Amino acid sequence: MRGFLHCALASLLLCVAWSYPHHAGDHHPGHSHDHHLHHGQDEPHPAHGEGEDPCHKLSSPNADFAFALYKRLSAKADAESKNVFFSPLGIATALSLLSIGAKGDTHLQLFHTLGYDNLTGAQVNEGYEHLHHMLGHSKDTLQLDMGNALALQEGFKPIQKFLDDAKHYYQAEGFTVDYKKAEEAIKTINKFVADKTQNKIPELLTSVDSDTLMVLLNYIFFRGKWEKPFNPENTRKADFMVDDTTTVSVDMMRRSGRYSYYNDNENHTAVLMVPYSGKASMMILLPEKGKMKEVEAILSGDYIKHWHDSLYLNSVDLEMPKFSASGSYSMKEVLTEMGVVDAFTEKADLSGISEDVGLKVSKVSHKAVLSVDEKGTEAAGATAVEIMPMSLPDQVSLNRPFLLLIVEDTTRSILFMGKVVNPTAQ
Repeated sequence: MRGFLHCALASLLLCVAWSYPHHAGDHHPGHSHDHHLHHGQDEPHPAHGEGEDPCHKLSSPNADFAFALYKRLSAKADAESKNVFFSPLGIATALSLLSIGAKGDTHLQLFHTLGYDNLTGAQVNEGYEHLHHMLGHSKDTLQLDMGNALALQEGFKPIQKFLDDAKHYYQAEGFTVDYKKAEEAIKTINKFVADKTQNKIPELLTSVDSDTLMVLLNYIFFRGKWEKPFNPENTRKADFMVDDTTTVSVDMMRRSGRYSYYNDNENHTAVLMVPYSGKASMMILLPEKGKMKEVEAILSGDYIKHWHDSLYLNSVDLEMPKFSASGSYSMKEVLTEMGVVDAFTEKADLSGISEDVGLKVSKVSHKAVLSVDEKGTEAAGATAVEIMPMSLPDQVSLNRPFLLLIVEDTTRSILFMGKVVNPTAQ
């Protein structure tokens, strides 16, 4: 399927490792193998009092988590020469879903890493419930699907309250697999993720331990179309400077129009908002040549807010490469460095998931993909002519490495974040 921009993400947590050698099914004879956690998308959303929307309580900590995560992923080996692309919201959602089953230090570490120290568990859960509700209502203008799922070992029965909360607050679906038949389990889980991401992520899971009891899945699929499409007839071959010694040839899209723009001379960065139809935008940060590291060093929620507040509508001659980017990450090391320590060890307290079986998280895998082109599948209809002021337009040419954030306005969420170092690299 061709579209100007496709984003898909899946992150998973594997909760495994009995701390004593029982079979999961031994504790629950006669337990049905089907845990049906229905989606709940059409259920009425509970009324909230006056004041800040519940999902907006998550906005600031989730932004800080996004930039902390970005700095870790970007600093990893070879990252300087590689594209970075991930969904901070997807990872935060998966960890928050895990937290409803965590207690003691395990819960404290999850909340501290996510920046939720000043929030209660109820506030976080209600925030995600509201966020899912708001994103679900954006489908008229954006194709945006976000959800969660629990893939449970046949015969393993988590605590009912965990299942109920996972369904109620995180709209988590449930299904069972047999991890002792690893190949079949992997195939079932990968098919689930592929279906949910319109085949953009056909293979998330490549291996699984035979003693796995549960996999927590989070997925996001986003396909938007530019509010102001590029004309394919204006796309030309052009050079993209990967670094001082490497140049690659790209299909460079071109468009002149009115965009929200700001040039931060002090911090060597041009900031541009390229809107989608609907309530989302791609925020582009284009550092001056050779200044990527300086810009990365100051990245924070406060700086993004400063840049966003400084934007003004201006005429811009925009050049943007057509590109695809993807990121595939094993998150255990990164999350441990950020403070999620006990969840991966024998110290893990996940007794909110099961009191009968000692659990720990074996791994956290995350994959996201992005594809950008001129229009999108549905953009062929209308063409608008913009009235341009007489002043000379600003020139913004994405012909060198740049940063991008895909933001959703109503929930104030960073859906995806990344760095494009080489548009021709997958």
